[in-house]
Amino acid sequence: MAEDPTRTERSERRQVAALPWRRGADGIEILLITSRETRRWVTPKGGRMAGRTDAEAAAQEALEEAGVEGRVVEQPFGTFRYLKVLKRRAPRWCVVAVFPLEVVTEHDDWKEKDERTREWMSGAEAELRVEEPELKALIAAFVA
Repeated sequence: MAEDPTRTERSERRQVAALPWRRGADGIEILLITSRETRRWVTPKGGRMAGRTDAEAAAQEALEEAGVEGRVVEQPFGTFRYLKVLKRRAPRWCVVAVFPLEVVTEHDDWKEKDERTREWMSGAEAELRVEEPELKALIAAFVA
């Protein structure tokens, strides 16, 4: 029996992420943000939310962390795993379902504006900036 790539190990935490995108003059552009603690380039992501679908939760994370709204796809494009490292806690593996979000509105002010940097970039540049190999592969597949 083949292993289910979406199944999590008991020690993994499940999260959702938005992959904010738009059509630019040279093709699809991806919006990345910096994480609050390590300042790595990441997609807006967070925990699943009671009373919301995973796609709705991903869209909410995009609004809070990147200040963008748009049309989110209801089914994940894929998943990736990463080691969440926080200053005051032990590292923990997370598995993240990624939901493409076509950006329609970009706010000048948003909840985490003072805690993060956001930047639009080509898919190739986004691949270079993110550290997680599985997320690099998802971005490459999405912009292909």
